[in-house]
Amino acid sequence: MAGGGVVLVSSSIVRPVNSSQSGRTKIHLTPFDLSLLQFDYPQRGLLFSKPDSDFHLIISRLKDSLSLALEIYFPFAGRLVKTENLEDDTVSFFIDCDGSGARFLHTEAKSVSVSDILQPDGSVPDFLKYFFPADDFKSCDGVSLPLLVIQVTEMKDGVFISFCYNHMVADGVSMWSFFDTWSKICSTGSCFNYKPLVLKGWFLEGIDYPIHVPVSEAERSPPSREPSSVPITKEWIFHFTKKNISDLKAKANSEIASSSDLEVSSLQAVSAHMWRSIIRHSGVSREQKTHCRLVVDLRQRVNPPLEKDCFGNMVYLSSAITTVEELLDRGLGEAALQIRKLVSSQTNETCKSFAEDWVRNIKNLNSGIGSKVGNTIVIASSPRFEVYNKDFGWGKPIAIRAGPSNSINGKLSVFQGISEGSIDVQAILWGDVIVKLLADLEFLEHVTIA
Repeated sequence: MAGGGVVLVSSSIVRPVNSSQSGRTKIHLTPFDLSLLQFDYPQRGLLFSKPDSDFHLIISRLKDSLSLALEIYFPFAGRLVKTENLEDDTVSFFIDCDGSGARFLHTEAKSVSVSDILQPDGSVPDFLKYFFPADDFKSCDGVSLPLLVIQVTEMKDGVFISFCYNHMVADGVSMWSFFDTWSKICSTGSCFNYKPLVLKGWFLEGIDYPIHVPVSEAERSPPSREPSSVPITKEWIFHFTKKNISDLKAKANSEIASSSDLEVSSLQAVSAHMWRSIIRHSGVSREQKTHCRLVVDLRQRVNPPLEKDCFGNMVYLSSAITTVEELLDRGLGEAALQIRKLVSSQTNETCKSFAEDWVRNIKNLNSGIGSKVGNTIVIASSPRFEVYNKDFGWGKPIAIRAGPSNSINGKLSVFQGISEGSIDVQAILWGDVIVKLLADLEFLEHVTIA
């Protein structure tokens, strides 16, 4: 591994502290899991100040505590298994919790400073992609790759701890829960008082497991040989202060007060502001449809509801759809209300209907999550995930970044901001859209550029 001044020091497999395979668990995959078969491993990273301790001792401590954390979160130490169903030319998948372990990469970038990553204008430097472990890993690659990879990069004056994980095994709720446990074990040296992992255990009646997936849908698409005509994308951090968010929420709710009894949330108001602003500068005709796709946590939406922190993947990508004309002409409140109604519509019935329809007609798993014409935004992650309390023993993080994965124009990774009540949006957008946003006074009225 090389690039961006990053040098690989060591690569190793970290197994659960008691990696006995006796009584190991087999986890079947649901339609919600398998719909992510061709998705990239999500990638996130936390930036820390550099500890005073010898860094080789830090690496040793991180590995030891990871081994203890994997004992609790044992699915991350498993492997994806694919079985061939010769009778109908399909394949099936399950997670074998066999204790094979997670990969741990120790890297160095001693010429890179914290200030090089935290650009004052909000831009995300291109070299940061080398601080993340995945190189085009997709969920289906879990048959030969670890389900979790950690990369720890020693910098000139900082430490960057990043990870990627197989999305069929876990979602953001489960991943950040694991990360929280790992950091606490590392800082305290103890793994006592952690309750056993509760697997989601959500399987619909009437669907036979393991689910049979057509071979053509389970295989990676060959890389395109045609030169891409799609514009170059850039990444930017847009910061919303507590006041920015309060003003946006108040504006959105005042606009819909006379026509709806519903109230939109802070996140829905911020999402609507990003949606309208991006589409306004994307060159899409007013008659065309525009999509706001967002990830919805289904744990409390199925019946009976699941435990809020149960382990697994329980998210669903759903779309609010309107025309560009309606999005831009009807105001912030109406756009936020569309998102509010979309979230409310995700009920036990819609979950069940999606799962049953998906099994009956498995297709287009390679279609991706976005659009090449600039009419779609995709909202990933959540500011509800607590990221700034993750202390491995030398202090809390000073920034969070998303790594390259499913990196299409219009993808927005939404994070808790470092100041209380704030939100950071890491946006991947065409370069000309970024330039126009940074000159858009209507957009900038409710955004703080660092």
